[in-house]
Amino acid sequence: MIEITVENPDQAEVHALLAASDAYMATLYPAESNHMVDVNTLKQPHVTFLVARAEGRAVGCGAVVKSADGWAEVKRMFVSPAARGRKVGRQLLERLEGVARQNRITALRLETGIRQPEALALYRSAGFREIEPFGDYRPDPLSLFMEKTIPA
Repeated sequence: MIEITVENPDQAEVHALLAASDAYMATLYPAESNHMVDVNTLKQPHVTFLVARAEGRAVGCGAVVKSADGWAEVKRMFVSPAARGRKVGRQLLERLEGVARQNRITALRLETGIRQPEALALYRSAGFREIEPFGDYRPDPLSLFMEKTIPA
């Protein structure tokens, strides 16, 4: 059973997940195409950070970063390799959408890489569609930008 809760990102297990995510992304993309945020950013009041746990161990995470314009961005979504295939990513994404809905967010946006077919399939199956770069992002041939409207 997977338990997903709002947690402080500044804890050893989360640091390990984020380090694993960073290392994985570094094998897929050059530094200029990795758009990670650090733990200090994840601790900001406009961010809700979720941790997925299996038998008490952190196996996944993700955040909703609220904008001032009524939309929010999904950041730092990651599932440890040992927990993949257990629908942890889908459960995390559903909970992130729930956070957005509770905060009256009208749309969730994200940036992801083109070399992550499992992530792309998850986002597309959850109703995300491709959009132009948003916020501070610039066009990048290794990035896809996506959005999902969140019904009230």
